Amino acid sequence: MGDGEIHPTEKNFLDQLAKQLDISEVSYHSILKNYNQYPINPPTLYEQRVERLYDLARMVYVDAIKDENEVKLLTKIAIGLGFSTSNVDAIVQKALSSVMNGTDFENFKLHIKHFKNSKE
Repeated sequence: MGDGEIHPTEKNFLDQLAKQLDISEVSYHSILKNYNQYPINPPTLYEQRVERLYDLARMVYVDAIKDENEVKLLTKIAIGLGFSTSNVDAIVQKALSSVMNGTDFENFKLHIKHFKNSKE
């Protein structure tokens, strides 16, 4: 809601996320209507942030279509998860390419950790 509205691509992404997180339709609509009442609590542990990034990157590819708006939204969320703004674009691209190549979570963690360390 940074720009005051939910675009159709963002809505589709949120719909998918609600399904994956098993959020009821009533709760989902309540969250959308009163989003300011729900604080964002990003994971504090690095591994949990990487796991959330992995899940979200997989959602971008759930329909085998990755568009620019989904990548922008994923980048915003990655920043919210605590990834550095200085290399978040590169981390998101690495995450998406890893998921596209069928990388499992254990190898995904290694790719992101190695990528992050090589950029510092």
